[in-house]
Amino acid sequence: MPRGGPNAAWWDRFYETDRTEYIDRPEAGPQRRRVLRRLARLQRLTLAHRSFSGLVLAQVRDAPHPRILELGAGNGHLARQVLDRHPAARLTVSDVGHETVETLRAGPLGRHGRATVARLDATAIDEPDGSYDLAVLSLSLHHLPPGGVAALLREGTRVASRLLIVDVWRHPACLAAAPLILLCGGPVLAHDGIISLRKAYGPAALHHLAGACGAPVALRTRFVPPAYLAAVASRRR
Repeated sequence: MPRGGPNAAWWDRFYETDRTEYIDRPEAGPQRRRVLRRLARLQRLTLAHRSFSGLVLAQVRDAPHPRILELGAGNGHLARQVLDRHPAARLTVSDVGHETVETLRAGPLGRHGRATVARLDATAIDEPDGSYDLAVLSLSLHHLPPGGVAALLREGTRVASRLLIVDVWRHPACLAAAPLILLCGGPVLAHDGIISLRKAYGPAALHHLAGACGAPVALRTRFVPPAYLAAVASRRR
C-alpha cells in the first residue's frame, strides 16, 4: 500500500522511496551511531521533545498517576522530558534494539525511580491488556512497513487506553527542511532525514491501516506545527 494511502496521487507515489536509512542498517555501524548522535542534537535544537512531551501530557491530564509506555524510545530524551514535567508519571521506556536498551539502562533512565527500561517490540508488545494509560511512539513510525503499522495500532491499543503516534508530516514541501538537517547533522543525517520524509505515512494511510488491523480501532489525526503528524488511536467501545 502506498504510504500516502490507498488512493494516493501519482505525484505522492513518485515521492515515496524504498531506500534504507543508515539507522535501519545494523551493519552500517559508524554511520548509524553518527546519525543517532546528530539526530539527538537536531531534536534538542528544534525543541522537538519538549513539544512531544506536551502532546503526551495532554493525553494523560485526567490521570493523577499516569502509566506511560514509550515504544522505540531511542535516546530516551522524550521520556526524560515527561518525567521532569510530570512528578507522578511512571514510564516504561522500551526499544527493540539490544544495544539501545543497554545504553538506556546504563544512563539516567536506568537509575530513575519512576522509570523502567525494557526490551519490547512495538508490533508484538509483551505486556498484558490494559497495562497502561498511554502508549507513545515518536519519530519512528516511518521505519515500519504497512503490516508493522497495522500491528502497532492493534497492539498499542490493546496494552494502553490510548496510543499516541507522532511522526513527520507527509508532503514534498517538508523537503524544505533539508538545508537545516544538513547544517545541523551533515550529509549522514541529511541522507536519513530526506528518506524519512519520503517514507512518512499520510493520514489516509493510517486510517486505512487502522481499519484493516484486525481490531476495532478508532483513529484521529492532526497536523502539529511546524511539520508533524499526531495520531491518537483507541479501541471503539
